[in-house]
Amino acid sequence: MASRALLSRASRIKTKLETVLEAALLEVEDVSYQHAGHAAVKDSGANETHFNVSIVSSKFEGQTLVKRHRMVYELLSDELQSGLHALSITAKTPKEAAINISSKNS
Repeated sequence: MASRALLSRASRIKTKLETVLEAALLEVEDVSYQHAGHAAVKDSGANETHFNVSIVSSKFEGQTLVKRHRMVYELLSDELQSGLHALSITAKTPKEAAINISSKNS
C-alpha cells in the first residue's frame, strides 16, 4: 500500500477487514492510550498499538471462534509485524449479532 504512511493504523485495519470479510458491521477502537505507560510501548515510542475490533460478517458462518480470530489475525499480519501489539476481537455472524441485539432489547 503506497499510502501506508498517510493512513492511520485504524484506517488500514478497517479497510482490510471491510474489504475481505465484507463486514456488515465493523467497529475499530484505538485503546492505545490505556497502555501508554507500559514498558513495551514506552520503550518503543510506538503509537496505535492496542485495538478493540468488533466485526459482524457472513464469512464467519460455520467457523469456530478460533477460526474467526485466525481469519482476522491473518488479514492483519503485516500490522502485527509492524507495531500492532494487542488486538481484542469480537467476531460474530449476522445471525449471532441479531440474537445479541434482540436479547438486549428484551
